[in-house]
Amino acid sequence: MAIPRFLPEEYFAQRLDAYGVFVDRFGTIRRQFNVEVKGTRTSDGFILDEDFLYDDGERETRRWVVTALGEGRYRGECDDVVGVAVGKCTDNMLSWRYDFRLVMYGRKVKVRFDDVMVLQGGGVMVNRATVSKAGLRLGEVLLTFRPI
Repeated sequence: MAIPRFLPEEYFAQRLDAYGVFVDRFGTIRRQFNVEVKGTRTSDGFILDEDFLYDDGERETRRWVVTALGEGRYRGECDDVVGVAVGKCTDNMLSWRYDFRLVMYGRKVKVRFDDVMVLQGGGVMVNRATVSKAGLRLGEVLLTFRPI
């Protein structure tokens, strides 16, 4: 099996569908969702426009502006990201870390996301994000992306 090379600025410069779940630290599925992703290449990276539809009918949009810094390093900005997201891509894997203001119990709470995105054959990408607060693991987001 040949392992594909993951170049985020190329992979994300297309339309993608993503399907995901949030599993809490006890193993209970708390939320399921679908994301329509439209990526656009820029002169120094890419922009991701994400449209979320959750299993309870809630909708959410998010825009990421990602800059390629060279040597497989990336910086990302998004409205609810505290500071900037930082990432490093090696072979077919992108590690991505950021603090995010997540809506929980009717208010925004700052949590840490530690993402690992792995590109597989056929353009399928698997993403696991560990979500924590003050070092305490709250759960994981599991996502699968595929080109439309």
